[in-house]
Amino acid sequence: MGYKITVIPGDGIGKEITDSAVEVLKKVDEKFNLGLSFDFCEAGGTAYDKYGTPLPQETLDSAKNSDGILFGAVGGPKWDNVDPALRPEKAILGLRKQLGLYANLRPAKVEDSLTEYSPLKENRVKGVDLLIVRELVGGIYFGEKCESEPYNGTERAWDLENYSVPEVERITRLAFETARLRRHKVTSVDKANVLATSRLWRRTVLKVAEEYPDVELNHLYVDNCAMQLAVNPTQFDVIVTSNIFGDILSDEAAVITGSIGMLPSASIGEQTSLYEPIHGSAPDIAGKGIANPIGTILSGAMLLRYSLHEEKAADAIEAAVAKALADGYRTPDLWREGFTKAGTKEMTDVICERV
Repeated sequence: MGYKITVIPGDGIGKEITDSAVEVLKKVDEKFNLGLSFDFCEAGGTAYDKYGTPLPQETLDSAKNSDGILFGAVGGPKWDNVDPALRPEKAILGLRKQLGLYANLRPAKVEDSLTEYSPLKENRVKGVDLLIVRELVGGIYFGEKCESEPYNGTERAWDLENYSVPEVERITRLAFETARLRRHKVTSVDKANVLATSRLWRRTVLKVAEEYPDVELNHLYVDNCAMQLAVNPTQFDVIVTSNIFGDILSDEAAVITGSIGMLPSASIGEQTSLYEPIHGSAPDIAGKGIANPIGTILSGAMLLRYSLHEEKAADAIEAAVAKALADGYRTPDLWREGFTKAGTKEMTDVICERV
C-alpha cells in the first residue's frame, strides 16, 4: 500500500536538511521496498511571504492525511516585526494543536566517536542512550493564567498547573510502550513532595505500570533527576514527565551530547505524528551548504520507527549515521583537525552509501 510523508521544509536551512533526510529515506526505500511517497508543503516565514499565513490550509490538510510529517525549522530575523499572530513559529504551534500532538519524544544518544564533544567527562558520557517522553499539551503552559492583578496592595501574576488522570495515563502508556522497544526501564519524574499535580501524576503512573510487569519503573524528583543527568546519565532509558519539567530536562540532556545539530525529535499524535530536528532555522548559514543534516536524517529514522513501524529501516539509517561518524566524517559544526570535513551534501552522500 505504501506510505505518504508530508515534508515541510520551513525557513532558513530547512530545505537543505529536509532534502537530505528525504534522500536518505529514498535510499532506505530502495533497500526495503517501503513504498514511500512525499508531499512537499510550505509553512513558516516563507509561507507567510507567499500566502499571508504561516500555516496554509493546504499544508494542514496534507499533514492530517499523512502517515507522518517531516519538518525542518521555522523563523528568522526577517519576520521579527510581523504581527505576533502571524509569526513563523505559529506554524509549528498550529500543527501541534490541529493534529493533537500530545507527546514530545527527545532522544539523547552519544556515539562512541563523539564522546569528546560532550561537556561531561568521557567516562560519564560514554554509552548514554536515553529518551525523554514529555507531555506536550497540558500542565502549566496550557492552564489558566493572569499576567497582572492587584493582591493585598501589590501586583501579582499566576499560572495554573493542572493535569487530569486521562492525560497522565496517555503519556505514561506511551512511555511504557516505547520502553518495550528499548531497554524496558521507565523513570517517572515529578515533584510529588511539594506539588498536588505531581502526587496525582505519581499515583496514576503507578496504576498504569501494573499493566507492564515486564518494564522496570522508578521515580525521581525533578531536581534530583537534573543532577543525575549530569553525574550519571547512563542510568536512564526512558524518562517520562510533565510539560514544564520535560521542557527543561530535554534541553539539559541535549547539551550532554555535545552537538545540538545531531539530535532528532518526535511529536506524537493519536492520528499522525511530526518529526523534526531540535535545532532552529539558522538563517545565517542558509544556502551555504554547511548545515548539519544528521538531526533531520535521524528524525526520519524516528518517523520510520514510531509512525510506520519499520524497525529494520530505522535501524539501517541509525547504523549508517553511526558508521559515517566512526569513519571520521564531520560537518563544519563538529569538525576538528584529523577528521574529514563534509558539507551538507557530502555528509548526506556518505550516509546514503552506508545505508
